[in-house]
Amino acid sequence: MNFLKRRMIGLLAGFLIISVQCASAGSLPHPGSYIPSTSTIEKYKKGLDDPRSMFDSPLDLKNILPPEILDKVTYDVEKMKIAWPEVVQFKAPEVVGKVAPEIKPGKYTYQDLKKYPGFKELIIPERYDRIKPGEPPHALNIPEFNIIPTRQLYLSLPVAEACKSNMGKTKLDENGYLITDTLAPGIPFPRPSGKFMGNQIVYNWKHRYNQWGVNVGGVLKVVGITKNLTVDYNGYLLENAARLTNRVLMPPYDWYDKRAEKRKEHYALHWFFPSPRDVAGTARTSLTYLNPNTADQNLMYIPSMRRVRKMSATDTQDPVMGQDTIYDDTEVFWQKLSPNKYPYKITVEAREYLVPITFDGKAYVDSKDFAWRNVTMERRPIYRVEMEQQDANYVYGKRVLYIDMETFDLWFTANYDQQGRLYRTTEVAWSFLPEMGVSSYFNIHYNMHDHIDLHTTFCLIWQAPAFWDVRKDMGMATIVRNAK
Repeated sequence: MNFLKRRMIGLLAGFLIISVQCASAGSLPHPGSYIPSTSTIEKYKKGLDDPRSMFDSPLDLKNILPPEILDKVTYDVEKMKIAWPEVVQFKAPEVVGKVAPEIKPGKYTYQDLKKYPGFKELIIPERYDRIKPGEPPHALNIPEFNIIPTRQLYLSLPVAEACKSNMGKTKLDENGYLITDTLAPGIPFPRPSGKFMGNQIVYNWKHRYNQWGVNVGGVLKVVGITKNLTVDYNGYLLENAARLTNRVLMPPYDWYDKRAEKRKEHYALHWFFPSPRDVAGTARTSLTYLNPNTADQNLMYIPSMRRVRKMSATDTQDPVMGQDTIYDDTEVFWQKLSPNKYPYKITVEAREYLVPITFDGKAYVDSKDFAWRNVTMERRPIYRVEMEQQDANYVYGKRVLYIDMETFDLWFTANYDQQGRLYRTTEVAWSFLPEMGVSSYFNIHYNMHDHIDLHTTFCLIWQAPAFWDVRKDMGMATIVRNAK
């Protein structure tokens, strides 16, 4: 017991306060100096039965971020509202309201589905059957919800400026795949069109700038629920991420360093499980590459064996510990587009859908029936991207992505098995922070459903911008060293 306790203390120290010194971002504070502990998160927002909001609480970013970081990620709202429509050429409120216009902003319950048949058109089809009271076999049914008027969403000024400066520079080859040497800072295809429009939209997600350009530190409360509505998993996950190329929000800009440029590195990610007890101390690091033919590096530290395991390329189809998802589903959709490895035929439809969002942060999961309550929804212009798998050896035969037309946020993904059965779905109730011009995981629910095994996992997430010393903070060597 004392050994386990010492090891856990060492791992947590290594993960959160490896060095409370300044990282490679110059004089900016290290994330370990301000990311709250799991006990602090639990004090102000519990995973179940807690309608309190992280907004305007001690967990609010304006109360936690050091002033020099808060200043770096805050911009003039009115300027962002002007700049972003110049990039995408529209504002969301101007293009929605055509599907089921009789459904207005206001409060609704599941009983209104009969009163307003238009909901069948307006709600994502793979979600529609969950608009009902809490009951088996799935958690997070939505018995009531509030629709708000559609907002204009936008990205930050640095992203808008990068998009304008580099419009048209990023290219696809004759088969619709990214020519990586042409990839420029900003959203690659902010005005998707043409024969490979679907590919362009997927690349916009892969090279997104939400979550502060995917430079973050996060604390996730993870709860797993059986088909009988009993909790079978209850723990925390600490998640860090850093962008290594086309950096426009966080210094160092463009490439993170010479190594990233030479090896064409894309993202560095790091996960650590402090609980529950049976998996405590498990860690995983991932280093991804721009080249679709270069296998990403995935390492996992298994504390019971005190060994680091290198995951093979096929391991990305394995389930993630404690979640109803696979590694290719990381960040909703993590799989590379490749002409050689599990290629897709991609089609796209542009239309509007009604999606759950994080608005006031008061949504919660009710432990009595595991319904998702205080849910807010909004009409959004969305690309429905259907990806038909061309290789029968892949776990999914079809993937359907619902990507925002204004921000390129991925709201929902539906994954079907090779027999055409709905297998797994993931939904993100994105939180938009107006002063930062960013969609993030702050105060959100990230929900995963397995429709074959009839299991649900949800994450309640706190997230903040983070300036990591990537080579030091996200290396497996550091985690293993602190575990000994």
